[in-house]
Amino acid sequence: MTRTLDDGRRSAEGRRTSARRTEKASLFRRSSRAVLLPSARILVRWVGRPLLRRWSKTWRLEVIGEHHLNGVNAGGRGCFLALWHGRMLLGLGHHGAREWCVLVSGSQDGDISHALLERFGYRVIRGSTSRGGASAVREMLAALAGGSVLVITPDGPRGPRHSMNPGLAWMARATGYPIVPIGFACDRAWHARSWDRFTLPRMRARVVMVYGEPVRVEPTAGDVELAAATERVRQTLLRTERRGFEILQTEPDW
Repeated sequence: MTRTLDDGRRSAEGRRTSARRTEKASLFRRSSRAVLLPSARILVRWVGRPLLRRWSKTWRLEVIGEHHLNGVNAGGRGCFLALWHGRMLLGLGHHGAREWCVLVSGSQDGDISHALLERFGYRVIRGSTSRGGASAVREMLAALAGGSVLVITPDGPRGPRHSMNPGLAWMARATGYPIVPIGFACDRAWHARSWDRFTLPRMRARVVMVYGEPVRVEPTAGDVELAAATERVRQTLLRTERRGFEILQTEPDW
């Protein structure tokens, strides 16, 4: 009995110690983010653009299927452009200075993306397809009506990687604008240890950008049709990236 009580006390003390360590680790992470994020935003805003522009100029870019985008965006008509969250850097310079709009999460991490995108000439809308609030929705509608391309990462901001929620298909149904999926492949790159395996091509890497066929969602689409359209965008994104890796004659990095 005494041994059982001692074991119980040790177990309870172990749980309390573990809880204290977890709380300290969480506090350290929050404190670190509070210090580092403002510095990172400043660094990205003033150093990130020239550094990344010089770096990206060494990439050997090949563009496939751009007629899919030009066909739906001709005559100043708006459209959605969907790409995976981890590929955001790969088309940054190629699509920059066109005054396209990018939907960026309202999180602190999104602040860094915001700073970099603005330096490359993009317009930024803060929010999401599901939790952006009325203001973000109004901004998206105005951008589309003005003929802009609205860039969305449907697996962001937290993943899991290559997942999709119905928010993008819902927006396409509500607005009538088509979705153009765009995939990227790279033969040599670094990948972050994050959920999206964020991709940074190495110097002189080969990068293939592949536009897929547009996906349209009928205004009368119900839940089943929305789910089917969401999966169609997802599969098209994966298919465009597979094609890119086939051109590079290398295996997909996912």
